[in-house]
Amino acid sequence: MAHPPQTPSESQDSYSGTNLSEPHEPTPPSPDPPSPPTQNFSPPDPDSTPSPSLLHLSFNQDSGCFAAGTDHGFRIHNCDPFREIFRRDFGPGGGVGLVQMLFRCNILAFVGGGSDPQYPINKVMIWDDHESRCIGELSFRSEVKGVRLRRDKIVVVLLHKIFVYNFADLKVLHHIETIANPKGLCEVSHVSGHMVLVCPGLQKGQVRVEHYGSKRTKFIMAHNSRIACFTLTQEGRLLATASSKGTLVRVFNTLDGSLLQEVRRGAERAEIYSLAFSTTAQWLAVSSDKGTVHVFSLKVDSGSLGHDRSHSVSESNPSSLSALSSLSFIKGVLPRYFSSEWSVAQFRLHEGLQYIVAFGHQKNTVVILGMDGSFYRCQFDPVAGGEMTQVEYYNFLKAEETF
Repeated sequence: MAHPPQTPSESQDSYSGTNLSEPHEPTPPSPDPPSPPTQNFSPPDPDSTPSPSLLHLSFNQDSGCFAAGTDHGFRIHNCDPFREIFRRDFGPGGGVGLVQMLFRCNILAFVGGGSDPQYPINKVMIWDDHESRCIGELSFRSEVKGVRLRRDKIVVVLLHKIFVYNFADLKVLHHIETIANPKGLCEVSHVSGHMVLVCPGLQKGQVRVEHYGSKRTKFIMAHNSRIACFTLTQEGRLLATASSKGTLVRVFNTLDGSLLQEVRRGAERAEIYSLAFSTTAQWLAVSSDKGTVHVFSLKVDSGSLGHDRSHSVSESNPSSLSALSSLSFIKGVLPRYFSSEWSVAQFRLHEGLQYIVAFGHQKNTVVILGMDGSFYRCQFDPVAGGEMTQVEYYNFLKAEETF
């Protein structure tokens, strides 16, 4: 049983677990990785099995798969083509409130959830699906609000703290104090190399960016209201944020904290559920409780952001002024609403239902997951824009509901 270093910062949180550096160390996926094994598993007949209740949805790091935590266990699906890869049904009392994949390998992280959790809500369980068992755990004195995985790190989010662990031996590497973070907001970069981590700061509307390569911390006052959602590009150079007001989304350079672009979701308040960059950072998708998924065109050259800049984006690239305001010449005359940049494409869903969104592996497509078990693949016209076209629909909780 491994034990963490005893430091003052760990006085109220601790972990226990097996050493993961031996046969269970996560490995990078192959170019065409095989599906996780399905031995000891027979898919139940959907006609004879009641649909479970969804507790959590998350895409994997490249949005090629997604994980669903239910009140009976968890399921893993491939996005393109859509298919269930495998599931683990723990039965009644098997609630999984958080589940995170590590690309397509056999390692996952769970936290119990629902009215009858499979595991305590203050523990992160490291699951090896090759062995169909938990091979380690991280225990805390308060409820776990979020988990993020990299091939080399595990990040655990509590209400007021974030802990960064080394994946191989579960040793604590860093801890961060945050403002109250009930949503468990935290994102990490996923490409190999040094990690970039983004989390709420200690003030309302502030985000904190940790650059582990340069050992630098950057604070960005992103909004006047509470931070509601954010996302990073794969390499961690761009950050998109939304506040609890939910009308504007801002895109920042994580190196110097400069504002690169601002887009408007709408005029009325909304709860932003998810933000997603396309692989090339050409597009940004937004989902909210208003029932519409928006796709925005970004005017940021992410390839030019590899160096720190001490001057503003408008000084280095005058054309970027148009990204902040398409009608900047009358910005001082008309309200800000009229000079905003609006979405290129939209897809209408059920208002009030929670959806998360990611860009598909097919060109100009988005994948939308709903807490009612819905899976949508939609295509947008990058030139004409407008309403997206629904390409596929499935209900992954009821396999027969497909059109």
